[in-house]
Amino acid sequence: MVDTKTPGDKTLSVPTKTLTLKPRVETGTVRQSFSHGRTKQVVVEKRGKRRVGGDAPATETHAPEPVVAKAAPAAKPPLGRPAAAPGAAPRSGSGVVLRTLTEDERSARASALADAKVREIEERRLAEEEAKRRASREGIEQAEREAAEARRKAEEERHRQEEEAKRKAEVEAKKRFGEAEAKPAAAAAPAPAARPAAARPAGARPAAATPAARAPGVAADGSDEDEGPRQVRRGPGGAMRPVAAPKTTHKPGPQKERGRLTVVTALNDDVRERSIASFRRRTQRLKGHASNEPKEKLVREVTIPEAITIQELANRMSERAVDVIRLLMKQGAMHKITDVIDADTAQLIAEELGHTVKRVAASDVEEGLFDVVDDSTDTEPRSPVVTVMGHVDHGKTSLLDALRHANVVSGEAGGITQHIGAYQVTSPESGKKITFIDTPGHAAFTAMRARGAKVTDIVILVVAADDGVMPQTVEAINHAKAAKVPMIVAINKIDKPDAKPERVRTELLQHEVQVESFGGEVVDVEVSAKNKTNLDKLLEMIALQAELLDLKTNSERPAEGTVIEAKLDRGRGPVATVLVQRGTLRVGDIIVAGAEMGRVRALISDQGENIDEAGPSVPVEVLGFNGPPEAGDRLAVVENEARARQVTSYRAHQKRENAAASISGMRGSLEQMMSQLKTAGRKEFPLIVKADVQGSLEAILGSLEKLGTEEVAARILHAGVGGISESDVTLAEGFNAAIIGFSVRANKEAAAAAKRNGIEIRYYNIIYDLVDDIKKAMSGLLAPTLRETMLGNAQILEVFNISKVGKVAGCRVTDGTVERGANVRLIRDNVVVHEGKLSTLKRFKDEVKEVQSGQECGMAFENYGDMRVGDVIECYRVETIQRSL
Repeated sequence: MVDTKTPGDKTLSVPTKTLTLKPRVETGTVRQSFSHGRTKQVVVEKRGKRRVGGDAPATETHAPEPVVAKAAPAAKPPLGRPAAAPGAAPRSGSGVVLRTLTEDERSARASALADAKVREIEERRLAEEEAKRRASREGIEQAEREAAEARRKAEEERHRQEEEAKRKAEVEAKKRFGEAEAKPAAAAAPAPAARPAAARPAGARPAAATPAARAPGVAADGSDEDEGPRQVRRGPGGAMRPVAAPKTTHKPGPQKERGRLTVVTALNDDVRERSIASFRRRTQRLKGHASNEPKEKLVREVTIPEAITIQELANRMSERAVDVIRLLMKQGAMHKITDVIDADTAQLIAEELGHTVKRVAASDVEEGLFDVVDDSTDTEPRSPVVTVMGHVDHGKTSLLDALRHANVVSGEAGGITQHIGAYQVTSPESGKKITFIDTPGHAAFTAMRARGAKVTDIVILVVAADDGVMPQTVEAINHAKAAKVPMIVAINKIDKPDAKPERVRTELLQHEVQVESFGGEVVDVEVSAKNKTNLDKLLEMIALQAELLDLKTNSERPAEGTVIEAKLDRGRGPVATVLVQRGTLRVGDIIVAGAEMGRVRALISDQGENIDEAGPSVPVEVLGFNGPPEAGDRLAVVENEARARQVTSYRAHQKRENAAASISGMRGSLEQMMSQLKTAGRKEFPLIVKADVQGSLEAILGSLEKLGTEEVAARILHAGVGGISESDVTLAEGFNAAIIGFSVRANKEAAAAAKRNGIEIRYYNIIYDLVDDIKKAMSGLLAPTLRETMLGNAQILEVFNISKVGKVAGCRVTDGTVERGANVRLIRDNVVVHEGKLSTLKRFKDEVKEVQSGQECGMAFENYGDMRVGDVIECYRVETIQRSL
């Protein structure tokens, strides 16, 4: 106790304990959460702001004891404190000023203490509830960590078992195959061992370092274990408090369970795993590398075309292409996977690998197109097809005109038939129809005659009684024998005074044709086309022969026929004359002929009438082809356009290959190489040929080909059916070629272009004139022949040396004559030492043109002066003779 005096001289007893204020600090605990499930409890202090005087908050408590303050100098008040208010109690400069608390201050202080106690109780209750919740959450997290740890251990155990199985497989592989082949499996074995470590989430700790092994988040010394310095921030009371590290959202999720794939697990993407069957297949593959059990061989039926690539062959056999190439290497052939091999080699490879082979060819698309046997017995008789053949100008077309009461001869150029035609004639006696095919008799149209003989049933051989058997007659006989068809001999022109039918029969015996009157089997009829004699007898013989042949066919089947002739009509397009042989051809049918296809748009009979269908043995003009077919092509009706495109594409490909082969030629034999060397330097006569029909074009090309020799030949740049177009003129301009038009004309544009560019276009209607003109033109390309004509000989008697002239030989003409300007040879000791021309010929002092035998003269040679006495001078003339084909 300390005794102090008051201003009223009263003595007070003051306790000696120093008076202080209760610190304005609030404490609490906060649990911090760190990564990997670690937590830490931190004590947090909250300090209030210091206030002066009546501004102190209600939370500030004061001691009931009097406040003791230190005196301060009046001149300089303490920092942060206001100056003394007026009327305040004076401060003692030497000591302590004591002030007694009033009742209001005591009550305020008591109420503040009571409120602080209530607030402390509430905070304690909230802290306990938070601790309970945190404990329950930690328990759940601990259970999850333990479950994850259990799953991880199960996964490691499973991987350990797999590794053990692989090691066993490696041991077996080493025992069976040796150490060298087991190295790839050993190299691949350690890879799965790294999977458990890789399967852990990023940043996860090993099992020994997990938070479950020690107190969560606190080290032995009570400090933070991993987080390092913590961030702090100022609280509401101005105090600095630590800030918890951001909580990571990634948690070690539960491992996916592997089990049987069911409907529920299959629809749940979170738990979907590899199926058991997939796992078994993987195990079998792993075991398959280490086992040498042979796989089951798959035997297949391999379809092999004419040419096939190695890759396609391997695919069809279900074999590796490497194995196919290895077999080819064993046979001594090096190939790539994209190389094309032939069918025989492919068959050997397939059979070597144990497969069966089915050979097919590209021509199989034509199977079933022609000559299909009719199953139906519903057949009916058909009209016979008769072909009229013979030598030119023997009256074939006149005879046919007399039979059909027409005048076809008047429409033919030159009075000769240059086209093949088909007509139908009705027999007056029986009323049955007979189909006649008229063929040209000129030598150039041998292909037409052969074509007519192929499609015919009966051949009528027309022989003129006044002319006898001629070369084309013999050719017609050979065509008929080759076609194996019966023949009827029509001896025409018996009305002429010099007709000798017996001579014709006798000449036919030389070619093994024996008529009935001579005891043979060939029917002969003497006819006159001009007077229409015995025409009915000829028709009767044809009908009788047709009955013996018993011609029948089925008219309800799809049509088959042969293209007799084809042309390109400017108004109607491609037109083909077709002889229907089997079935019935109708409008709208899809047809194929050679490399051309189309749909029948119209059918026109031989009388020029439109018809809807054409039965067997009926000749018709067919409109609707995409292009003019080749004469002689077989026509067939197909079921759809796809089949038609297959057939025509195959035939077009074959046509291109044949053309390329004919152009390039064959390399191989020495004889062929020598023939190519001979023809390499020959001159060519370029031509562009356009004709009205395919048959005439074929005959023209054949005739021009025969004109060629080793020195000169016709080069056909382009040949086609139809009029001359502007593109033909452009082609002729590029090659400086001539254009030949047979029974066709150039259009207006083509004629103008030809005149402008100086291209020659020649028009012909008779094949004789065409061939003769081309022959003359080609003869102009032949090198002329040089012929020597001997004039005379002279002997040198003396050699004179004359100034400004040179050496001059004094000669005597021994025989013949010597002419000035003629060619001479100087012969010395029977050896020719010089050939040249005679420049000077003088008799005495005069220039003369010639010197006769026995006379003397002077001679000088051009650019030569080495003449000696006794030399012989031979004088001759060179003549140029133009050659012809």
